[in-house]
Amino acid sequence: MNSMPQLKPRSDIHLTRKIWHFLGVIFVAILYHNMSRPLALQLLTLFCSLSIAVELWRSRSPRFNQRLVRMFKSIMRENEKQGLTGTTYLFLGALTIVAFFPKNVAMLSLLFLATADPIASYFGIRFGKDKLWGRKSLQGSVAAFFDCAIVSAAYFFAHNLMADRIMIVSILAGISGALAEAAPIGRLDDNFIMPVVSSCLLWVIFYLFGGF
Repeated sequence: MNSMPQLKPRSDIHLTRKIWHFLGVIFVAILYHNMSRPLALQLLTLFCSLSIAVELWRSRSPRFNQRLVRMFKSIMRENEKQGLTGTTYLFLGALTIVAFFPKNVAMLSLLFLATADPIASYFGIRFGKDKLWGRKSLQGSVAAFFDCAIVSAAYFFAHNLMADRIMIVSILAGISGALAEAAPIGRLDDNFIMPVVSSCLLWVIFYLFGGF
């Protein structure tokens, strides 16, 4: 049997993966935007079930795992060879926030995940000289803040949400997104941590400033 291909580590900018990540999350967001919550929950449950089934299969079959790694080597990381992939965490995170949070909160969290996560990663790897903890850097967190604040302002304006206080809520949302992107919670992947933590923080902002 041929050996496993060498994959890129977390320290690599890995633009192909970032594009794949962006398109994948935007696809989920578009689906949810254009369907009811019950239907979205059904589809996300199906996606999660299929993804977990594949993960179990590859954990029990080295041959299948090797074929899968070779097929998706351009978007996988070295640490995913023997562990859960970011895609599985993404589906689990999306299912969690759609199940427990209002639609506008979940949608904005998905947009944070689609844009701020890869942007923070890029700036953190490229310019991250001031480390906060683990792989997280001040530069990456600042990039995440600006991205989330701009995305929030655009979303609030487009949906006429909290328009009379759009600046303060956008800044607070930006801080929430940056905190969620940098949050260290055990070994959980950012694709799960960021949407769940940002949804919790955004819910508080919506509640306090009349966004519901």
